[in-house]
Amino acid sequence: MQYLTDPQKSTILFLAICTASIVIALTFEHIGGYKPCPLCLQERYAYYAGIPLSLGSVMALRADRSGWVAILITLAGIAFLINTGLGLYHSGIEWHWWQGPTACSGASNLTPQAENFLESLEKIKVIRCDEAPWRLFGLSFAGWNMIISFFLFLFSLSIFKSLRQN
Repeated sequence: MQYLTDPQKSTILFLAICTASIVIALTFEHIGGYKPCPLCLQERYAYYAGIPLSLGSVMALRADRSGWVAILITLAGIAFLINTGLGLYHSGIEWHWWQGPTACSGASNLTPQAENFLESLEKIKVIRCDEAPWRLFGLSFAGWNMIISFFLFLFSLSIFKSLRQN
């Protein structure tokens, strides 16, 4: 529990979790062959923001700039709260609770001209947002992202609180 009360160790752990999460996602994509849909790619933005924000927090802590740490870790927390909502939205699309964007879960952008139809059909490769290609314990990539993002949001609150107490 020392990690939860020490802002320096907590922020390093936060950075490690952000980094590990995106490395795992990229490993599933590039080694596992699971191509991300457009929503999956959007869900990565929080990690792409969270890594430099938490790295900046670590550096600010070492420079004894707790005000900057609070700002940076709060921004990271907000990014992960938004990402939690995006993960919930994406999971709901996969479970067919609601309709997703037509770009990746509905009609495709096929050309209506007959002469270009076959050429257009050959070029289009839609990665669907409404089909989960993988599940672990019933949760898809989007579901796991939602849980990890919510955890990182709560963790950012914990770091903020520990900054206020020190």
